[in-house]
Amino acid sequence: MIISRTPFRVSFFGGGTDYPRWFSKNPGAVLATTIDKYCYITCRYLPPFFEHKSRIIYSKMEQVQSVDEINHPAVREVLRFLNIHQGIEIHHDGDLPARTGLGSSSSFTVGLLSSLYALKGIMPTKARIAEEAIYIEQEMCKDNVGCQDQALAAYGGLNYIEFGGERHLQVRRVTIPEERIRDLERHLLLFFTGFSRNASTIAAHQIKNIPHKVNELTKMYQLVQEAMKLLESNRLKEFGKLLDESWKIKRGLSSKVSTPQIDNIYETAQKAGAIGGKVLGAGGGGFVMLFAPPSAQKKIKEKLKKLLMVPFKFENLGTQIIFYQPNGEYENK
Repeated sequence: MIISRTPFRVSFFGGGTDYPRWFSKNPGAVLATTIDKYCYITCRYLPPFFEHKSRIIYSKMEQVQSVDEINHPAVREVLRFLNIHQGIEIHHDGDLPARTGLGSSSSFTVGLLSSLYALKGIMPTKARIAEEAIYIEQEMCKDNVGCQDQALAAYGGLNYIEFGGERHLQVRRVTIPEERIRDLERHLLLFFTGFSRNASTIAAHQIKNIPHKVNELTKMYQLVQEAMKLLESNRLKEFGKLLDESWKIKRGLSSKVSTPQIDNIYETAQKAGAIGGKVLGAGGGGFVMLFAPPSAQKKIKEKLKKLLMVPFKFENLGTQIIFYQPNGEYENK
């Protein structure tokens, strides 16, 4: 049996510039971090004692005779990609719900790749896992996803990621003092808005709008560079203001990014002392991240007490195999 643990992420700046349709012609970059909330994937070769050959357990349970019968797109395509056709059992658990803007679908794909490679006795690099997860989601599953989520889930940590050019994907760890990272953590609040959405549908609308949003996306890219300078010079309050500026631009990328409920949450938080914030992921629902000085956070929590607040910290490890005890393949395949 193999168990992998893969983190979710929160993105600060640059979302939208990690779509191939953008960075194939323009520079793209994001500033984002993984957090201590995880996707867990358990897998093993399934003994041939059942009527079904394979069993896949997530929010549903699938019992199938072949890979082609699997409904879950990522599971089906990862198994095809790795050429695994023998009986297998895959079980998914997550600390937070799917489709809420934390990159959970990519964390699932990355974690599944890590687990199945381990089952095959292979130890791929984080770069390989990230690139293969991007290929599987974009080319095999035909999902409307960018490239940041897979890289973050694979590498872990607070990263500056560049997209485009010959190297396509470059992940650089943000090297600032540990106390500054802790200070940044202390300024962040994460609230669940109480509903989820289909990120791929919203992303499809954003991707379609890319040719008409060149100025906005260029500014989103530039804000990543500004944010890096603010972190390096320890100007956190200005970092928070920049988040507010970025959120205003992001709202203009698609009419589906925000909703009246989200706008009300954000305005309420600002009146209570929040400096900036954003909806995580493609938008339309899920989690709202707020940037606020610790002195204002009690009031913000009181004003948003009807929402579920999720405490979190940054994490640095990325996808990991946390239990490794391969059971071997069975001859009756």
